[in-house]
Amino acid sequence: MNDLPRRPHDKGDAWVFGPGGERYWGTYGAAGLLVWHRTAGVLLQHRVAWSHFGGTWGLPGGARKEGESAVDAAFREADEEAGVPSGLLRVISTSVYDRTVWTYTTVVAEALEEFTPVIGDAESEALAWVPVADVDGLPLHPGFAASWPSLRAQLA
Repeated sequence: MNDLPRRPHDKGDAWVFGPGGERYWGTYGAAGLLVWHRTAGVLLQHRVAWSHFGGTWGLPGGARKEGESAVDAAFREADEEAGVPSGLLRVISTSVYDRTVWTYTTVVAEALEEFTPVIGDAESEALAWVPVADVDGLPLHPGFAASWPSLRAQLA
């Protein structure tokens, strides 16, 4: 358990509800960053128990701010949560999961140099570079688990 504070909420930090009662985090949508390094693997976040789908592994990310692009949001969130240095990244692709009332954009980026991730807020239990072949063996966040096969195919 880390003792880091939770970040103050922005007006975009709220639940959006779908027609069937399903809920999604982020008034303006959300974005996450899949950081890949050719030898280290992918950078994953182990989510704290109290968070949405706590105890699972997924991507650093979160709610977009009003007017913020998905790439900017993914980079900002990854820096806040995991100390990811955006200057060492090259964007490979983006993909959008669209639920009509809400979107989640996954930004895939290559880390040009390996770096040590640093837990920056209370949302992370741990951060780890995970070899691509080992990702399927972890308890994954359901959204990440569903998208992982297509994301993995981009890491050639």
